[in-house]
Amino acid sequence: METLKFKTNINCGGCVAKVTPALNSDEKITEWHVDTDNKDKILTVSGKTVDKEKVMELIAKTGFKSTPID
Repeated sequence: METLKFKTNINCGGCVAKVTPALNSDEKITEWHVDTDNKDKILTVSGKTVDKEKVMELIAKTGFKSTPID
């Protein structure tokens, strides 16, 4: 299992609802969460061979920004 973290501008429950279908559509993502209480709005994505670029693409398609955290 691989876990990736991203700084995002997903800042509320409504925003989370907008990205939910996109993130749930990727079969490699088994679990994800956005910490909207954190000032950097951290998105944590876990799964088998999760692709950093694919996650960023899915987020961008929903109108949000994401930057990987190493």
